[in-house]
Amino acid sequence: MVDIIISNTSSMPIYEQIIMQIKKSIMNGDLKEGEALPSMRTLAKELRISVITTKRAYEELENAGFIVTVMGKGSFVAKKNIERIKEEQLKQIEKSIQYVVEQAQLNGISLQELLDIVKILYGDETYEK
Repeated sequence: MVDIIISNTSSMPIYEQIIMQIKKSIMNGDLKEGEALPSMRTLAKELRISVITTKRAYEELENAGFIVTVMGKGSFVAKKNIERIKEEQLKQIEKSIQYVVEQAQLNGISLQELLDIVKILYGDETYEK
């Protein structure tokens, strides 16, 4: 099982923090296909949050194809096609980047300035301005 760490100071909603951490664990292989996730109630209790919050996170993970829920048995890491999931994630990233590029262009930010920002935010330690 993966440890989920919730930050109450993050601007990201708690359910999104759960989603991101579970997705990351599935994509990097920490959570394996068919592996059981904690029940919504158990996870809510461990994280000291509402069951409604964990329910929303699990529903979104299921809708995105990362987990499957079997009535009466629980939620499990879905049989997945990593390439399909990565392609879906890339589409979302491209959409977000398109918005950022448009905003940069509207505000007169050069491509190099934008790349500098991205490298810094990405945490590229080899990057020197």
